[in-house]
Amino acid sequence: MQLFSKDFLKKKTINRIILPALAGTVLFVGGFLFGAYKQSIIAEELVSGVIHTTPSSAASVESSISPDATATSATHISTCVDAKGAEVPCILKRDGVSANNEKPADFDQFWKVWNLINEKYVPTKHKAVSNQEKVWGAIGGLANSLGDPYTFFMPPQEKSLFEQDVNGSFGGVGMQIGSKSGVLTVIAPMKGSPAERAGIMKGDKIYLIDGATTTEMSIDKALYLIRGEIGKSVKLTIIRDGEKAPLEFSVVREAIQVPTIETEKKGDVFIIRLEGFPITGPDLFKNALKEFSQSGTDKLILDLRGNPGGYLEVAVDMASWFLPEGKVVVSEDGKNGAGEVYRSKGYNVFGDNFHLVILVDGGSASAAEILAGALSEQGVAKLVGTKTFGKGSVQELVPVTADTSLKVTVARWITPNGTNLSAGGLDPDYVVPITKENIDKEQDPQLDKAIELVRTFGGKKNPIN
Repeated sequence: MQLFSKDFLKKKTINRIILPALAGTVLFVGGFLFGAYKQSIIAEELVSGVIHTTPSSAASVESSISPDATATSATHISTCVDAKGAEVPCILKRDGVSANNEKPADFDQFWKVWNLINEKYVPTKHKAVSNQEKVWGAIGGLANSLGDPYTFFMPPQEKSLFEQDVNGSFGGVGMQIGSKSGVLTVIAPMKGSPAERAGIMKGDKIYLIDGATTTEMSIDKALYLIRGEIGKSVKLTIIRDGEKAPLEFSVVREAIQVPTIETEKKGDVFIIRLEGFPITGPDLFKNALKEFSQSGTDKLILDLRGNPGGYLEVAVDMASWFLPEGKVVVSEDGKNGAGEVYRSKGYNVFGDNFHLVILVDGGSASAAEILAGALSEQGVAKLVGTKTFGKGSVQELVPVTADTSLKVTVARWITPNGTNLSAGGLDPDYVVPITKENIDKEQDPQLDKAIELVRTFGGKKNPIN
């Protein structure tokens, strides 16, 4: 099947994403992938977040895993019309956000406690705390009171560590982590990483990091403890479903080069394995699709299992190869209601001349969920595997002072049919679990099912709609 002409491939160059403010970097628990993109630095601690860029000042915006990842079902919302006249999903109920008519907070009790501490507190094991450090602690507590592990205050030391991460000056173990039901959880170890070689698995719960308990630990603090000098080890104590006792792993930190796209042909089925959504993703994906178009088959499987996400704009660009211009890929639901709607750019070179199945699992998060949700709900693909992670919030990095910053959740992502990704993720059309026995025998029933389905669709006009 030759869907790309030579002239088309010359002309159909995907525009690179223009980022605001500093120089772009994607950060990993497992090391770093460094690159300068225009004049902006966008940092993503989990590899698992969608990075959403806006034209505002020096603020960087990123998406992180929703803490409400265990909801039993996704929330569906009716259609509303935004200020520009576009149809978008209606805004969500904002339970837990202060109402406009709420009475002012009583700060008398704050100052009473402040004075009591200054009058009575005697340091025991720790050094005395300065008044400024108390203020930073109070601000941190205010952010933590929201119960969102992705909204937090960074005093000078943490801000400095964050900036070191942005500059790629760290090593790690090669895994993506997030918060699930308030528990620090491994989204997925990266293929070939120290974490994978040590035996750490998707879904493992991190209990201790070098002896420090992760209970109520922020993700940034956990990242700081896991990262460190290349060649030095970090000790992780893991709780794993099905194991009676905690497991201990000593993992040596490395600088990780992260694979992004792999292609394979199994008989008459072409497979694209997508392991992230980096800034280079559009060109890499275009090249993979070129391979598909020249492979002589119309059967495509897109494997998004264990894909923690990346740049929002990359997900939108990838969806555009399969959708007509103007079709909704994802919508933003912010503080003031329906926000920006991201639509297909309309490359749509395949039309009805191909058959697509997408593989997903509990490690498919953020941008991976946006792409899978868009192609599924727009009738282009069927989903096979297990429920996705459920991650769809956006953070903005806001300078508070020259030395401190606040990272705050500012929006949620909504799929074309109104599914709130933070409310539990996507349910596949065909649920196919992978058992320990499958792993031991190196079997992949999810891929087997996807191949069966995409071959069944063969010979039918647009059979997945």
